[in-house]
Amino acid sequence: MNGLQEIRHFLEKGYQDYRANVSVDCTIFGYHEGKLQVLLLKNKLLSQWSLPGGYVKHTENLDEAAARVTAERTGIENLFLKQFKAFGDPDRNRLDGFDPEMLYEMTGVRVTEDSWLAGQAVTIGFYAITDIVHAQPKADIFSSESEWFSIDELPRMAFDHNEIVREALFNMRIHLYHFPIGKNLLPQKFTLKEIRLFYEVMSGKTLNASNFPNKLISIGLIKKTDEKLKIGAHRSPTFYTFNDEVYEKALEEGVVLV
Repeated sequence: MNGLQEIRHFLEKGYQDYRANVSVDCTIFGYHEGKLQVLLLKNKLLSQWSLPGGYVKHTENLDEAAARVTAERTGIENLFLKQFKAFGDPDRNRLDGFDPEMLYEMTGVRVTEDSWLAGQAVTIGFYAITDIVHAQPKADIFSSESEWFSIDELPRMAFDHNEIVREALFNMRIHLYHFPIGKNLLPQKFTLKEIRLFYEVMSGKTLNASNFPNKLISIGLIKKTDEKLKIGAHRSPTFYTFNDEVYEKALEEGVVLV
């Protein structure tokens, strides 16, 4: 949302454009140099970190809503987003720490108990994976900060967002067994050690140094190039690259990877 007038309309009459009590929340995993992180926003009104999320418009499906919300709230566009679970515990959207006076100071609007924003809400969880180097997240009007956190050092978050991240990680790792990832997260040319490290970080498991890369080679997902990594007098490892045709087919039909 851009501009105070648009925000006021959302708070007072957003039901005209959005479905009441139906939202999407997006867990964006970032991978870079052997580390897995999650993008969070610091909510001004709750003084807590939270996932990028928002309400679903009457005119869009859930996938379109997730893509729009992610782009609006983080500045990251064209992410591959995968839906994984709905969250609907009765008290999941309890506003612990909510400061109504700060909202009034920011917008001139008071949200009362009969507001369209009140009541129990269901959110649909999505996850995405991006390269931190290529992502340029930004905080929106309701957020004071936007920051990457290590998957092992997440802060306590608003609502049930810690649970959503746990479920997102669990589902991502299950999908990792059947669908390839990494084409946009690894360099165009990579060594077998680099792709093994990538899958170890994403899966949270130690993989066999030779069996796993050999599996990727045997199914044709990656192919050898004529180039080698120059590391001086030591044996220089060969560069590999993804086989685009096999990769795209595996995304559509699935394949056993790890």
